[in-house]
Amino acid sequence: MNLNRRVQKSFTDHNPRLQALELLKYIGPGFLVTVGFIDPGNWASNVAAGSVYGYRLLWMVTLSTLMLILLQHNAAHLGIVTGQCISEAATKFMRPSFSRLVLGSAVAASIATALAEIMGAAIGLNLLFKLPLRIGAILVSAAVIWLLLTNGYRRIEKIIIAFVSLIGLSFLYELSLVRIPWAQAATGWVTPAIPLGSIPVVMSVLGAVVMPHNLFLHSEIIQSRQLNKMGTDVIEKQLRFEFLDTLNSMVIGWAINSSMIILAAATFFVSGTAVTELGQAQAMLKPMLGPAAATIFGGALLMAGLSSSVTAGMAGGSIVAGMFAEPYDASDNHTRLGILATLLGALLIALLVTNPFKGLIYSQVALSIQLPWTIILQILLTSNPRIMGKYANTMVDRILLWTTAVIVSGFNLLLLGDTLRHLLR
Repeated sequence: MNLNRRVQKSFTDHNPRLQALELLKYIGPGFLVTVGFIDPGNWASNVAAGSVYGYRLLWMVTLSTLMLILLQHNAAHLGIVTGQCISEAATKFMRPSFSRLVLGSAVAASIATALAEIMGAAIGLNLLFKLPLRIGAILVSAAVIWLLLTNGYRRIEKIIIAFVSLIGLSFLYELSLVRIPWAQAATGWVTPAIPLGSIPVVMSVLGAVVMPHNLFLHSEIIQSRQLNKMGTDVIEKQLRFEFLDTLNSMVIGWAINSSMIILAAATFFVSGTAVTELGQAQAMLKPMLGPAAATIFGGALLMAGLSSSVTAGMAGGSIVAGMFAEPYDASDNHTRLGILATLLGALLIALLVTNPFKGLIYSQVALSIQLPWTIILQILLTSNPRIMGKYANTMVDRILLWTTAVIVSGFNLLLLGDTLRHLLR
């Protein structure tokens, strides 16, 4: 019996006692994606939302997460069924002029994402050790490049899972120090409200959750397991377990993002203090909740920046490798080119930026411009029976996906317009 048949037999044998253990084999891809929407950009958006509007914008985290689950599962769906990531599939099935335009812009978006992540981690180092931002950015970039060029998927997954767990525990500790009106929080999670003047913050919360590089990354990670070659039963089981992994990971991300808003509301909003920068938030937590809370805040920010820098670099490597019709492989020159272009490009910009806050703004503008194109590309690929066979999107899938695309694109275009208006004043 060859290897594929042995693996397929292990998937199709009925053994209920092994179901929980079998599910554990699928845990990992979703967590790698989760760090993309608990990155420093999210911290800034969530702290601003909670400090200015209290619990009233929690519903945006819920809506964003629901849309993210749909999009990320659809991206993983492509990887499972075809054994190709979005970038590979676009190179193979789309017109070269269209695929190169979209994939080239996706590389630029990955650089913009990495810029925010590297700067966020550097801010964390500054908060903890008073390290200058430029030196911190160099150290972070060097550490992330080393990690990506010397470690495989499974090892990186374990590191990221550990980071996400520590970030979650950090916010649980922070929340334990304050009194939370959970009735208000519960209402905020499910009641849409747009307070006067809150539209930019609402859009920034959405834009920070749904990010183009995460869609490329999820399809790459899941396709690396190549279970599409093992038959229909294996594909369908993979689809079920992948959805559980995605759902579980996105719910954890939802909880961490919600915790950021709740913590800001319970500390800064009640005292009438609007917070616009992460350093300001950390400095103000110290007298309110004690030095331990401020230190943990800085440490969690550092871990979020490091882990999300890793995933941004992986996404850049995956996109460039896919442009050459290759899968992600850290030992391959095309993948390494993508990793280095993403992280060194972001580092160069970080070293040139004189105002970190404006640097973060420009990075979000770049993501807002590119995101609609990635979503449209993904839907075109996953709705095509020539590519997906019987697993192509159903009519219901297409309605939900295109509705999500319109909502996300509309919000992001509004965010882009608002940002440009502020920059041109």
